[in-house]
Amino acid sequence: MRIAFFVNDVQTEKSGYTTTRLAYTATNRGHEVWFIGANDFAYDPDDMIRARARQVTPRKYKSLDSYLRVLQGPTAIEERISVRDLDVLMLRSDPADDAVKRPWAQNVGILFGQFAVRQGVVVVNDPTTLANAMNKMYFQLFPEEVRPRTLITRDRTEIRHFAKEEGTVVIKPVQGSGGTGVFLVRPDDLPNLNQMIDSVSRDGYVIVQEYLKEAEQGDMRFFMMNGQPLRHRGRYAAFRRNRSGGDLRSNLHAGGKKAQAIVDDRALRIAEIVRPKLVADGMFLVGLDIVGDKLMEVNVFSPGGLGSAYEFEKVSFSGVVMDALERKVQYAQFYKRVFNNIDMATL
Repeated sequence: MRIAFFVNDVQTEKSGYTTTRLAYTATNRGHEVWFIGANDFAYDPDDMIRARARQVTPRKYKSLDSYLRVLQGPTAIEERISVRDLDVLMLRSDPADDAVKRPWAQNVGILFGQFAVRQGVVVVNDPTTLANAMNKMYFQLFPEEVRPRTLITRDRTEIRHFAKEEGTVVIKPVQGSGGTGVFLVRPDDLPNLNQMIDSVSRDGYVIVQEYLKEAEQGDMRFFMMNGQPLRHRGRYAAFRRNRSGGDLRSNLHAGGKKAQAIVDDRALRIAEIVRPKLVADGMFLVGLDIVGDKLMEVNVFSPGGLGSAYEFEKVSFSGVVMDALERKVQYAQFYKRVFNNIDMATL
């Protein structure tokens, strides 16, 4: 299998990233694995999509750290490859990371991924539906049964009214990730609400959400693959993120602490409710952020944390992901690459 991982920047990847773990697993299985950054694509005059790509020297690697050192070091193999010759292109960039300094880079993977689909490459997650998920408005397309009560607006009066009605709310920007620009607004905080709105609305529309009391115990990252809970040897790919101190955010790079997750009937019910849309949208690998019986977010761009799930469950979920991609490549070969990418992405 020839597989390429599209990332924001190859040199900023880290050994703990899920992308590195997936690439490491694929390389050690003997697959041809390439990394492509946002700067690296080209649409050539012969109507071919090519990319300046990097790969490690093919061999068995003993650790994620040693694998990444070679990938980012001077001995890495650099080559201008034709995207058409790939079997799989996995889009693993986070558009929010480029929102401020490189806004042009936010949709690069989507644009070139769409061309790759036309050339018969299996692209996951599907780039056309990823374009619809570029901000948190995508979340509102899931059934309200699993969503917190939400207002999206730029009107201060409407925000203030909703906050008074709910008692305690969370406000955050439509764009962004990682807990950036997230505020908890209690009744006593209403005098300062305008300043919070000003801070969040600089980036566009404001999401105002009911506060879920269970969020005080953190949340659970729960992985879905091919529209089903990602599971191996009876273990679910999931872990908890508990808050640090009084911080509202449980994101790990916002100070949250990891813990083992208990996947209960409520989480499985949420997974079943969102399954049809994930399948219909060609969302191969997704991270659900769950609090109690509600979803806080559906992460379709480079969901991270497979390593954290492995830490607690002690099974190789990255191997299961590779198994699924290998099967997709076989299907594509059987049918001479004549397929609908959305269907193939979750088959």
